[in-house]
Amino acid sequence: MDVITSKESRVGVGQTIQETCSPRQADEIVFDTRKSLAALFGIKNPSRIVFTANCTESLNLAIKGILKPGDHAILTDLEHNAMARPLWKLKETLVVELSIVTTNEDGSLNPDAVKEAIQSNTRLICCVHANNVMGSIMPIAAVGKIAGAHRIAFLVDTAQTAGVLPIDVEAMKIDLLAFTGHKGLLGAQGTGGLYVREGIELEPLKEGGTGIRSESVEHPNVFPEGYEAGTLNGPGLAGLGAGVRFILTEGIEKIRQHETSLNERFMAAAQGIKGIQLYGPKDATKKVGVTLLNFASLDPGEVGQLLDRKFGIMVRTGLQCSALSHQKLKTEKKGAIRFSFGYFNTVDDVGYAIDALQQISKALHVVPKSSDFDKTNLLQASGER
Repeated sequence: MDVITSKESRVGVGQTIQETCSPRQADEIVFDTRKSLAALFGIKNPSRIVFTANCTESLNLAIKGILKPGDHAILTDLEHNAMARPLWKLKETLVVELSIVTTNEDGSLNPDAVKEAIQSNTRLICCVHANNVMGSIMPIAAVGKIAGAHRIAFLVDTAQTAGVLPIDVEAMKIDLLAFTGHKGLLGAQGTGGLYVREGIELEPLKEGGTGIRSESVEHPNVFPEGYEAGTLNGPGLAGLGAGVRFILTEGIEKIRQHETSLNERFMAAAQGIKGIQLYGPKDATKKVGVTLLNFASLDPGEVGQLLDRKFGIMVRTGLQCSALSHQKLKTEKKGAIRFSFGYFNTVDDVGYAIDALQQISKALHVVPKSSDFDKTNLLQASGER
């Protein structure tokens, strides 16, 4: 907790950052977090980073702040609902035209497909850095080059990659970068942000108190305060700053190598288990640390309950908030099971997860097939009492 205290005091139970820091100190803590994020993303001016509550708010700010009636936007068929739904809303209300670029079967993206979708009124190209369902990594630098050559704003969703993959907004030609704090950046829920390249103007998503130009009832369009109406999550941003500094100290390459190694080990073992189907890239270097799978004859939700109740393993089942991804995989009716590996997971964790899947597979293939087969039978066959 030292990161959010003055030299004279520490935050205790029931205390807040406001009670242990002066307003000036609190402002310095928030700005230090901006500077740390700028260093991580290769951003020249930290003041171009607007803090939000999460990546969803950041994407809404970018999309609704830049698109105007008559504009055209492009997105891929692997976008999270946080990107797809605001765009779809604008399309359904006849505000903008929308083109969805189809990715390859393994989730990879051909940049030329994006180029071919460009129209004379294309105002925004939207792309997830890595798909949250299969983990596929998109060729952001190549798409950014295309967007830059056509003078089209380029928005990137880095919810799955910030703190996990190297990101340089200058080298990748990223104009707007949305991030969340509670995933790879090791921060708390309720934190996120949006980087906006200088020269790009956005309409604020909300108006209110900003701490500047308080003598006027007109809302200021000034970075970053004009886009941060209301009280910021100071304690959350202090924690986010600590997480980013840890990442900068450890090094992105080290973090990436560890997560890739674990995922590679998991995929190699999982694909040999009877009854399991894997989705997405088979090469761990072409994805982030997630693997999507299904048991052919079991509901993903039932498997998730088994993993939780019997083995204490947390997975994400269902549609993972990405309707487009599951439509592509043809799993929109039942969903799938997603395993995620982070920097603090170990080789032993991978072995334990594989052992759990092997036990489920073994139980599945010894239980007689019947019309009333359910997860209770499987629990009993697995030794659950």
